[in-house]
Amino acid sequence: MSDEDSLWELVERVKKDKVEYINLQFVDLPGMAKSVTIPVSRLDDALERGVWFDGSSVEGFARIAESDMYLKPDPSTYLVIPWQSSKKNVARLICDVHEPDGKEFEGSPRSILKRAVKEANDLGYIFNTGPELEFFLMKRDENGMVKPILHDSGGYFDLIMDHGFEVRKEMVLALENMGVTVETTHHEVAMGQHELDFKYDDALRTADKLITMKFALKFIAAQKGLHATFMPKPVYGINGSGMHVHESLFSIKQKKNAFYDKKDKYHLSDVAYHFIAGQLKYAREMCGVLAPLVNSYKRLVPGYEAPVYISWARINRSALIRVPKCFEDREESTRLEIRCSDSSSNPYLAFACLLKAGLEGIKHNLEPPEPVEENLFELDDAKLKELKIETLPATLGEAISEIEKSKLVRETFGEHAFKMYLKTLKEEWKEYCQHVSEWEIKRYLEKY
Repeated sequence: MSDEDSLWELVERVKKDKVEYINLQFVDLPGMAKSVTIPVSRLDDALERGVWFDGSSVEGFARIAESDMYLKPDPSTYLVIPWQSSKKNVARLICDVHEPDGKEFEGSPRSILKRAVKEANDLGYIFNTGPELEFFLMKRDENGMVKPILHDSGGYFDLIMDHGFEVRKEMVLALENMGVTVETTHHEVAMGQHELDFKYDDALRTADKLITMKFALKFIAAQKGLHATFMPKPVYGINGSGMHVHESLFSIKQKKNAFYDKKDKYHLSDVAYHFIAGQLKYAREMCGVLAPLVNSYKRLVPGYEAPVYISWARINRSALIRVPKCFEDREESTRLEIRCSDSSSNPYLAFACLLKAGLEGIKHNLEPPEPVEENLFELDDAKLKELKIETLPATLGEAISEIEKSKLVRETFGEHAFKMYLKTLKEEWKEYCQHVSEWEIKRYLEKY
């Protein structure tokens, strides 16, 4: 199908859906959803020429002296937004960001992922991802302010017929109406914590869906008087929220899962082993992308099911990369699961780094160490040293130091986005280091 046919089909579909307004969406460098709304009468012009906006007002984009940019909608991302379509139907189109000369802006997170995906395509692979999105539902006080008050006392897989159950149910219905297939949803291990998993897809489509899912979940939770937060560790002493990412490569030429090998004891191919080795090698360097907040490192500590040790395994959930079990007759389900990323990360940047690290392993035939099936949290420092198991950065400051010297992250992002991303992280870390917390006041004020 030609681009012209695709655009014509979109215009006809918009008419059929009786859409009156269209949100042109994109994300900034930290991964926050942004939008410009146009009436449907401007759709033809937007598809043909794009829509101008001020790039200097978007974090991580252009400077004031070079602020003019335009949004070019991707017709394949068209969706009617059910919770915004009561009296007048509203749709969304995710956009690529372009510079005035027509070039795609290399600092746009979506463009960064598209470049990584193209590299995989050129090597003969499609990169598929399937994230597990964890989140907390919080109550609001009598003034409507969000407080770290959990809405239930449930645990792993508990069936609690309350607001949380209703939010998850309505979320599933809304997403399915938008063409997003949710595979499972359940209560997570901590009080007030939940998870939504949706069917795997190629990385670009998955990232698009994740952005949609996050703002949809917040909207639906608010309708129930709750607040959905993707903050990695909102409450001390209980598990934090991660975003485990299931990954696989599909061979374009052989038309099959490139990670599968029936003869191997783990049913993993050489390609899969090289991919694992690449991600283990670059784990410390890309940690600040997968876990980008000061708060992310309150989650990445031993004892709360969050991985800290750079290793891989089949059944050991304390390892950074796990190889989930799958049915013998479902070779397409062979995959890896990386467990350090959290849902505050920008999915476009996270997927781009994960893919680039794995491809480096393939291109250089890297070999992973032996899998470690022991509970790593129970091993002492001497045993970890014997097994040559490193740890992830313990703080955002340490993660920044790793990114700063990372050739992989620099090449993945491009020079502009790399510098802007580092600047954003450094500003957050500096502010955090200078902040005097309530914990410090209680601990030190009277004592010293």
